[in-house]
Amino acid sequence: MLARTCCFALQGVEGIQVTVEAYVSGGQPVFSIVGLPDAAVRESRDRVFAALKNNGFAVPAGRVTVSLSPADVRKEGAAFDLSIAVALVIATRQVRPLDAEKILLMGELALDGRLVPVRGALSMVLSAHERGIREVIMPAENAPEVQAVQEMLVYPAHTLYEAVMHLTGAAPLLAQQQKSYEECLQERSVSCDMSSIRGQSGARRALEVAAAGGHNMLMVGVPGSGKTMLARCLPGILPRMTMEEAFETTRIHSAAGILPPGTGLLTERPFRTPHHSASMPSLVGGGTNAIPGEISLAHNGVLFLDELPEYSRAALEALRQPLEDGICTVSRVRAHMQYQSRCMLVASMNPCPCGYYGSAVRQCTCGSHEIRRYLDRISGPLLDRIDLHIEVDAVPVEEITAEKRGETSDAVRRRVEAARVRQRARFAHAGITCNAQMTNAHIEELACLSDAAKALLVRAAEKYALSMRGYTRLIKVARTVADLRNDDDISAPAMAEAIQYRMLDAKYWNR
Repeated sequence: MLARTCCFALQGVEGIQVTVEAYVSGGQPVFSIVGLPDAAVRESRDRVFAALKNNGFAVPAGRVTVSLSPADVRKEGAAFDLSIAVALVIATRQVRPLDAEKILLMGELALDGRLVPVRGALSMVLSAHERGIREVIMPAENAPEVQAVQEMLVYPAHTLYEAVMHLTGAAPLLAQQQKSYEECLQERSVSCDMSSIRGQSGARRALEVAAAGGHNMLMVGVPGSGKTMLARCLPGILPRMTMEEAFETTRIHSAAGILPPGTGLLTERPFRTPHHSASMPSLVGGGTNAIPGEISLAHNGVLFLDELPEYSRAALEALRQPLEDGICTVSRVRAHMQYQSRCMLVASMNPCPCGYYGSAVRQCTCGSHEIRRYLDRISGPLLDRIDLHIEVDAVPVEEITAEKRGETSDAVRRRVEAARVRQRARFAHAGITCNAQMTNAHIEELACLSDAAKALLVRAAEKYALSMRGYTRLIKVARTVADLRNDDDISAPAMAEAIQYRMLDAKYWNR
C-alpha cells in the first residue's frame, strides 16, 4: 500500500515542502530511501524501526521504499523521522487510511519512540503556513519556539504513539495556546543596564547616538576602562524588535541549531561576542553545508569584537561586504546560501600592545614601531565602515565610589525610540529603517544639511582627508544627532558632534 505524509527540508533559513511517500510490497526484506538523503536521513531506518516496535506497531515486512519528493533537493537532518514512521504505519494498514498530506509532521525519533527536538522548527512552520498548512505535530520541546505563529494549530507530542493516536482521533492532543507578540515582549529582559556604568559620560552619549542611528562603533581605551560593559549595555537601549525582526532572528538561530530546546521567540536583540581566535568561516559562515556565521547570528542585534587587532586580518576583511550590504552570501561546493546580516558592529581595542599608550595611570612600555604595527592590523577600509570612533578613559576612583547612579537603559531607550520614530517616518517610502542604511541617493534627498553644517563638513573633509565613504558616514551620524535633538535639518552643532566621533583616525592612524 502507498501512503503520503508531509514534512519540510531546511535550506539555509527557508523551508522546502517535502512529500514523504512510503510503499510496502511483498518480497525479500529491503529498505531503501530515495530523494537525495544524507547520512542522517538514511540512518532513519534503524531509528524508525526501533521506535515502531517499542510503541506497539509492527515493523514492515517485505520491500519498503521511502521517497522524499522533490528528488533533486538534498534532504539533511533527522526531522523526517516522524513523517517516515507515520507513513509506514499507514502503508502497512495498522490504522485506518488517513489523509496526512496537509499536516506537517516533524521530529527526530529516539529508539524508544520519544520525539527529539530538531533544528529549524520555526523556519519549517513558517514555510508551511505560507503554503496553506495550518496543523503541525512536533516535539514538545520545539513547541515554544513557534508559539507566536498565528493561525496555526500546534500539537506538541512526546512520542510516536501520541502522534499516531492523534491522527486517528483515538486520543487527540491538545493544541498549544499561541501567544501574541505583545505577550512575548513582556517576557523580554535586559541583561545589562546602563545605570551600572560609572562615569564615561562621553562614551554613554556615543552609545546613545550609535543606537539611535544603527551605527557601527569602535572604542579605544586602556584595559579596565569599561569598554566591554558599555558594549553589553547596547542591546538594552536599542528599540524593541518588531515581530518581523524577531521572526528573522529566531529563524537564523534555529537553523543554526543554537536555540536551546524549550526556548520561545527571541525578543531580546542578540549580542554575539566571538573569541578573537575565531576563523573567517565562523564569522561570515561556512562549513560543508554553508551554515550561518556570527555576523548572521547577530542579525538585528550587536556583533561585539573585543580586542579587535587580535583577530586575523582575513577574518576582519571578510566582514566588510556583509556590513555594507546587510546580506552575507556563503558559497560552498554543495550549498549556496544567503543569510541576513544587518547588525551593528561594536569593536573595542587597546591603544597599544601593553594597553597604556597615552594613559595617565601607567607608563606605556611599547616602542613606536610596536604601536604602529599593532594599529596597522586594522585596515583603512574597515575603519571607514565604522561610523563612531571614541576614546574611553579610565574611570576616576571618586566616580567609581559615588552613590549617584546614571540613567537607566529604559530612559535612554525612550530617546532612542523617539529618534527611530522620526527616521521611520522619513524613510517610509525609501525601503530602509534607520540612518545607517542610507544610500547616497537617500542622503541627497533626505539628509537636509544647513549651510553652516555644509561648510563645517567641507572643512573637516579637507583637514582629515576623508574618503567618500567617510564623508557620507559623517552626514549619517550628524543626521542621527539631529534626530536626537529633534531638529528637522542638520545644524552646525550636530555636524560638529559627528566630526568629534572621527577624530581618532588622525590621533592613532594619522589618516
